[in-house]
Amino acid sequence: MFIQTEATPNPATLKFLPGRDVLVGEPRDFRSVEASSNSPLAQGLFSISGVTGVFLGSDFISVTKDDTNWAHIKPAILGVIMDHFLSGKPVIVEGGIEVANFDEVDEFFEEEDSETVEVIKELLATRVRPAVAMDGGDITFKGFKEGTVFLHMQGACSGCPSSTATLKSGIENLLRHFVPGVEAVQQV
Repeated sequence: MFIQTEATPNPATLKFLPGRDVLVGEPRDFRSVEASSNSPLAQGLFSISGVTGVFLGSDFISVTKDDTNWAHIKPAILGVIMDHFLSGKPVIVEGGIEVANFDEVDEFFEEEDSETVEVIKELLATRVRPAVAMDGGDITFKGFKEGTVFLHMQGACSGCPSSTATLKSGIENLLRHFVPGVEAVQQV
């Protein structure tokens, strides 16, 4: 099994591509070993000293570290990923602790804005999320109020030094151009 690695705009996060499907459905973002109780793969990665976050995408795994040097933990990460896929264990164990789906939980917007919100979600799904996934992360809709779109950043995007530029220069300009009434984008 050959696992490719790619740098992300976030120097504390590396993207690992095992050359096979990782997760079917919505991505999952784990920020602690406790939160990863239903993912044997994420738990294995959290067992490595220095790992602070695991993001599972459709065909990649993003791993975030503390100030530990990549050269010290990258071989262990590759070993855990390889062992996991060769073992045949599931990436997510269904029936474990229910994981929140950020696309549906705690969304807020006024009923009269529902058409605007649908357009925003469509643009995020077709234009933004695929590009952000290439960098090892994800951005999900959280709410819309008084012209401001609230977004949640996950994986490599969470804590990335260039995330503010991505939000303001990229996503905000895109949404303002295509969606009347959008004035700003804010991270939550």
